[in-house]
Order: sequence, then C-alpha cells, then structure tokens
Amino acid sequence: MTNKRSIRFIDLFAGMGGFRIGFESAGRDLDTNTHCVFSSEIKEAAITAYQQNFNETPSGNIEEINAKDIPDFDILLAGFPCQPFSSAGNREGFLDTRGTLFFEIERILKEKKPHGFILENVDGLINHDKINPSDPIGRTLDVMLKSLKSLGYNVTWKLLNSSDFGLAQSRKRVFIVGSLNSKIPLNDFHKKSVKLKDILESGLPTLKSNIAKILLEKFRPDQLFGKSIKDKRGGENNIHSWELELKGPCTDDQKKLLSELLKARRNKKWADIIGIQWMDGMPLTCEQIYTFFPHENLQEMLDDLTSKKYLKLEHPKDLMFVQNKNGVLSKRRMPRTDLPKGYNIVAGKMSYEISKILDPEGLAPTLVAMDIDRLVVVDNDGLRNLSDIEQKRLFGFPDNYNLSNLSIVDRFDLFGNTVPIPVVTELSKLLIKDFLSS
Repeated sequence: MTNKRSIRFIDLFAGMGGFRIGFESAGRDLDTNTHCVFSSEIKEAAITAYQQNFNETPSGNIEEINAKDIPDFDILLAGFPCQPFSSAGNREGFLDTRGTLFFEIERILKEKKPHGFILENVDGLINHDKINPSDPIGRTLDVMLKSLKSLGYNVTWKLLNSSDFGLAQSRKRVFIVGSLNSKIPLNDFHKKSVKLKDILESGLPTLKSNIAKILLEKFRPDQLFGKSIKDKRGGENNIHSWELELKGPCTDDQKKLLSELLKARRNKKWADIIGIQWMDGMPLTCEQIYTFFPHENLQEMLDDLTSKKYLKLEHPKDLMFVQNKNGVLSKRRMPRTDLPKGYNIVAGKMSYEISKILDPEGLAPTLVAMDIDRLVVVDNDGLRNLSDIEQKRLFGFPDNYNLSNLSIVDRFDLFGNTVPIPVVTELSKLLIKDFLSS
C-alpha cells in the first residue's frame, strides 16, 4: 500500500472557508492529503462560521502576526481585500505595497518561500489605477504581479466566471496563481454550465407581502422571469413602480408620460438646450416635456405624479467647483439654482423587498450582500426569497454547511464576499499537480 503525499496550506482572509473547501476538494480528487496548518480572519461572523464548520478558530489580524510564527506550508490561499496603493507604479519592488493588505501576503511569501499560491480579488482589480485607457491593466495589478515575480514566482492570472465552472451565478473574479516550479496556464478548463432551475428547491413558503401580491395580480408567474423592479431604466426587463401603481393610482396616459420621460431625460440634446454638461437623467420643464408628450392636461398630470412621488421637481445639476473646509477646490455635481426646476423620475432601485425575479432558465446575477435578500424566485404559484441551501449552492458550498449561529444579515454579508468554490477547486488541482511533480 503506497502512502499518499501530503500538502500543507494556509488560509488567509479566510471568510467562510470557501478557499479551504475548494482546496481540500481538489486534494480528494487527486488522492492527496491536504492539511490546513494556519488560518486568519478578523470578521466576527466569519470566525463563527469557521469555528462551526472546521472546528478551528482562525488567528486574528494578519497584520499583527509575525511570519516566522506561521508553521511551514506549501501553498498560500488568500481572497484578499483590494486597497489603493498610494504609490502604485512609481517604484518597483517590495515597498510599493506597504500599507495595503496585499503587503501581508508578500511578506509571508518572502519569509516562508512556499511552493505556490492562489489569490482572488474582484474584477475591478484589472483596471484599478489605470493611467491610459489603452493599457491592458491598471497600475495596482501591475505592481502586484511585479512584486510576486520579484519573489521568484512564475505568475499567471485570469478573470474567471463562476458560471463556466458549474455554478448558476455569474460571478467574475480575478485569480492569480504562482509557483516556484513552473508557469501554470489558466486557460484549459472544461466548461460546465448549469441553470438556476438545477439548484432550486420547491414547495417552500412564499411571500405574503403587498408587492408580491400586486405582482402576481398583474402578471402570471412565468411573465415575471428575469424582471427587475426599478425605475432607473426602461426596457422590457424592467417593471416600473407606476405599472404596479405602488405609489398610488396612475391613468394610462400618466403611465405613458412616465415611460416617455424615463427615456427622454437621458437624451444628450437637453444638456445643450439647458446649458449644462450632460448627465444621465436630467430634469425637464413642462414646456420641454410637451415637445415629446403634447397632452392638453400635461401640467395637471405632472403635479399629480409629483404629489405621489413618482416624480420630483428639482434644479438641473452641473459640474461646479466646490471648496471644502480645508479650502481645497474639487469638481462636484451641484444644483444650478439659476436655472428653472424640472421634473425628473424618482429613479433607482426602489425600497421594496423585491428587486428582481430570477429566471430559472438563466443565471443569478453576481450576489452582493446588500441585494441577496431582495432577489426572489417563483415557487409554484408564489414568490419567495432564495433559501439558505440555494444560496450555498450558488457559491458551491455543500448543503450541510452550518450557518445556524449566524443572523440573516451576517449570512448575506459573508456570502456577498465569498469565493466561487468550484473555480478554486480547478485552480487548486493545477497547483497540487505542479507541487506533486516538483
């Protein structure tokens, strides 16, 4: 009987342990023992989840831990927070990232010299601190890559979408992989696609709220698939507050007026007519609105819609120099009180418990903490929020992952900041194979 090889890893900025689950899954697939010798996390809810599911308490703030005190390890895993570099790109080498959490990764790699690492960050990292639009990446990522290479690592990176790895969520994340042994290509993955319906439960309690009732009175459940409830944009995939009469009754003419104004207020021609720099969604006067909606009772309709808060009456905004308390001038959009007020849509996502009805034949959007609780699915003839198990499945967590000691708010916050586990698993397989061949 042959002995399995073992590989030791550390889990930094550990969160819910998604990186750990993915890495350990890769080890099992490759018949390789994996052993987490150190983890670090400061968020209380994440520490609770880690304790519940791994029977371990992560060490505290990594900034306060001496790298010499970390046990020897082979692979570093980190979904690190992204912070601006005060001098990104101005100098080469180690000092460029001091004061950022990425520096903590660098100093540990420098001290411990492990075989390799996998790092994860949001897609915005690619263009962060970009100077020229034609540059392939921004200065922040450029400094990171140069710093990692200066430590002797062969480094590759790629933007990967969880939907290509068997998750029913579109979640794009930047992954950076490094090895002392060889350069690991990140482009030969077998794509696996699933739909939202593949992970949904059925027959769960549905919402009894007023907005859920109104939606189901005005639409069949299947007509709601993929629809967003917001007033910021037009289009067939948006249901607007006036269509549901959420703020009060609207006549057919008023609904047409609001729909036309929603589109017209974004036309750049109004900036020239009003005499301001163009902004997306300008207030228009009754006279200006009359040019595209010539209704004999237009003013009366506008007054009524304003009283019901479908519209607001406001001055147009323009870029103006504003002085702060320290006397520093900066440009900000400020109301031009010298110009007449106009009518504007009360835009944006509305403060209701439903922001979007997910399409079972499609994917969930990128889940963020502030919006998870307002995404709903159709269950039989009703609407309901995503269940705990469905949320876990959208990130690749096992159904039995334990969150029983956490509040709903804490769960949303943790999920909104976690890694897509199947992506981690596939990358980990590549790095483990590389380690075993060294």
